[in-house]
Amino acid sequence: MNVLFEEDGAFRAGTVLADNVASLQIELASGKRSKVKAANVLLRFVAPAPAELLDRAEAEAEGIDVDFLWEVCGEEEFAFEELAAEYHGSKPDSVQAAAVLLRLHSAPMYFHRKGRGRFRKAPPEILQAALAGLEKKRLQAAAIERMVEELKAGQLPVEFAPVLPQLTYKPDRNRSETKALEAACGETGKSAARLLFDCGALPSTHDYHLGRFLFEFFPDSKGGTGFGDFAAPVEPAELPLAAVAAFSVDDAHTTEIDDAFSVTTKADGGWHIGIHIAAPGLGFSPDSDLGRIARERLSTVYMPGRKITMLPEDIVEHFTLAAGHTVAAISLYLEVAADYRLLGHETRLERVPIVANLRHHDIEPVFNETTLAAGLPDFPYRHELKLLWEFAQVLEAGRGKPSDNSTRKDYNFTVDWNADSGIAAEADKGVVSIGQRERGSPLDTLVAELMIVANATWGAMLRDAGIPALYRVQTAGKVRMSTVAAPHEGLGVECYAWSSSPLRRYCDLLNQWQLIALLNDEPPPFGGKGAPKSADLLAAMRDFELTYAAYAEFQRGMERYWCLRWLLQHGEQTVPGHVLRESLVRLEAIPLVLRVPSLPELPRGARVRLSIEGIDLLEAELRPRYLELAPELAVNNGSDAAFIDDEGGEVAE
Repeated sequence: MNVLFEEDGAFRAGTVLADNVASLQIELASGKRSKVKAANVLLRFVAPAPAELLDRAEAEAEGIDVDFLWEVCGEEEFAFEELAAEYHGSKPDSVQAAAVLLRLHSAPMYFHRKGRGRFRKAPPEILQAALAGLEKKRLQAAAIERMVEELKAGQLPVEFAPVLPQLTYKPDRNRSETKALEAACGETGKSAARLLFDCGALPSTHDYHLGRFLFEFFPDSKGGTGFGDFAAPVEPAELPLAAVAAFSVDDAHTTEIDDAFSVTTKADGGWHIGIHIAAPGLGFSPDSDLGRIARERLSTVYMPGRKITMLPEDIVEHFTLAAGHTVAAISLYLEVAADYRLLGHETRLERVPIVANLRHHDIEPVFNETTLAAGLPDFPYRHELKLLWEFAQVLEAGRGKPSDNSTRKDYNFTVDWNADSGIAAEADKGVVSIGQRERGSPLDTLVAELMIVANATWGAMLRDAGIPALYRVQTAGKVRMSTVAAPHEGLGVECYAWSSSPLRRYCDLLNQWQLIALLNDEPPPFGGKGAPKSADLLAAMRDFELTYAAYAEFQRGMERYWCLRWLLQHGEQTVPGHVLRESLVRLEAIPLVLRVPSLPELPRGARVRLSIEGIDLLEAELRPRYLELAPELAVNNGSDAAFIDDEGGEVAE
């Protein structure tokens, strides 16, 4: 006796060795013996042999029209042998019965299983829906296959255009386009970005990296520049006119001029030194259109050649401290004795005449350590700058901390978007220039110290008034934001509230609103004295810290990208650098840190020469290889202080 039975979702046939009531001992064609429950046996037969039964049944099942089976069977539940008898018009033999069973089992859309060997025909509406779904899958599979072939041929499928940003940066794996892209990547060995770039879907490698950032942080703002409609700022109530002639000190590319300075000689000796900060907080409130825009963006985004401002450009222009304008400002006046002792301070809301915007590249050649030691030449604001620098040295000594690490360098990226890049496979224009300047110059010290005293003074005023604010706190070397005034150990001050850049940082703008409320004796918008901390204040602090860090990471990434473009522009094959640690090397000419797996064990500061094996602008990566110790300077005199990569330091602004 032979039996056909079901085991683990598959049909098997074998010879019965022992037939018990509840189970049978079965020997399969392979010789393997198995114990089978009697309930799992579907068919008992004498002939043909078990292996032959399944082979013949499978062949016969292929010829059975499943649509015909569905039409002829009744609406009630049935056993497969019943339908086999009706189909063949007589009692079926073992092969015929098994063939019908296999055909029923292979068509779950037509026949729903109701038990072992028992079925029920699918209702018409369910069958039609299932067949429609099957056809849809068939068409989808065909479309995927077509799209894969088009991608491999360097053609962009027409279906990709409407979903290209999502497909590039955040693909939905349930979409056919994503499945086609992944399949094409697997067959070509290319990354998704490279495949799309080769198909012309990405205008340039620069747009690819910028697009990723805009997709995540500015999905609804027209490429990062659109602000939509907003109500114009209000003109503040009549403000007194300051009797000063203020000037700013910034680099050549600064348009959001937040701070300016003035020096007024006192009749009895000494000076009034004014620190004037742009006051957009006087023109709009946190719950205004512009306030909501600033809250959403939280900071200006900087990158080589471009920036995305926190506030609309015409609003920035309205409040910026541009030369020739008289602008609303919050002014901190320091009363300074003739020996540079700080005697007191006063904060005012006023209109300030701005008479000049001094630029680093114009001033530093005539105002530096060398010219200060030799005697300054004659140039505009010579006297004021010298006095402010001397006062800044007193402030720095009083804190016991330097305002900046003078071993660090600033790198200025300038992109000429009208120049042809000259880089093969790059469709976009853009030639980058990278300039260096040492930090810690007298001009840097002057600006940094005055910003520190302003941020520390206003932070203390808010603290003493019991008005919540956002503070920068540094303890145990870690810098963080806080709603509680606490020391900033790195700067050597009791508290430090960023307040000097309200045109480009939301935390400064928020602190300015709080300070304006204090000066006007009004309830502050983010909680007041004796009131619990505002939930909006805590949320703003959290969001600002996360967003500010993300923007900074993007800026570093784009600077890395432009460093690679610089190498390609100059056709550099070998470059010198200094060892930072282990396999990390910082290049000399540009701010690029590379991991060099082939670097031997060398001391920190060792000067080496590297070979550039290849540059991939899409991945923003390059393949460096160690060549040799640079013979002219094998080790930097045993000192590596100038080559330590410190991104965690706090720089006063």
